[in-house]
Amino acid sequence: MQHTDPRPARSRALIMTAAMAHFLEHGYSNGSVDGIAAEAGVSKRTIYNLFESKEEVFRAVVAESFRTAERFTASLAAASLAPADGGGPGRPIAEVLEELAVAHARAVLDPRVIRLRRLLIGEAERFPELAAEYYERAPQAVMTALEQVLRRHRESGELNIPEELVPIAAEQFAFLVLGARLDRALFFSAEDAELPSAPEIAERARAGARAFHRAYAA
Repeated sequence: MQHTDPRPARSRALIMTAAMAHFLEHGYSNGSVDGIAAEAGVSKRTIYNLFESKEEVFRAVVAESFRTAERFTASLAAASLAPADGGGPGRPIAEVLEELAVAHARAVLDPRVIRLRRLLIGEAERFPELAAEYYERAPQAVMTALEQVLRRHRESGELNIPEELVPIAAEQFAFLVLGARLDRALFFSAEDAELPSAPEIAERARAGARAFHRAYAA
C-alpha cells in the first residue's frame, strides 16, 4: 500500500495561513516571500517547491477566500429552509429574515473580510481579473443567494415582492442590514472605524430585517 507524504499538505496549510495574515498586514507590494516564510516557520525553498512566485501565493490566498464565500452562500440558503425548533414545516418569515440579517452582517463586517476587500480594491489595477472574480464569487454571489431566498418566500406567499423587483429588494435588504458601517469600515482604520460590537451588529441587523419585513410583508 502506497502512503502519501503528508508534509507538503501540512507545509501548504502553514504557508496559506501565514500568507493571508502577511498580505493583510503588508499588502501585496510590500509583502515578501521572506516574510511569509518567517511567519509560516518554513524555508523559502519550501514555498518555492509549492508555488512558483509571490504572485501565485497571493492568487492562492484569494482563491481560498472564494471557497469561504461559497460555504457562506450555501449556509444562507440552508438556514432559510431550516424547520422550526419544534420540527414543524418552517419558521415565521420575520424570524428567517432576522437570522439571515445577522449572519450576513457578521460575515461582511468580519475584520478579516474587511481587510481582504481593502487589499483587493487596492490591487485592482494590478490584478483586475482577480478583483472582478472576487466580486462575482463573494459579494455578488451572496446577493444572488439573497435573491433566491427572497424569491422562494415570495413564491410561498410570505413576502409581497413583485418578481421584477426581487433583485432590488435583495439590495435593499443588504443595505438595511449593513447601513453605512461597511463604507466606514472600508475607508477608516480599524481603530477609527469604530465598528460596533458583535451584539450591536446583531441588533442593528435585526432592526434592518424588521424594517424590510414591514415593507414587504404579505
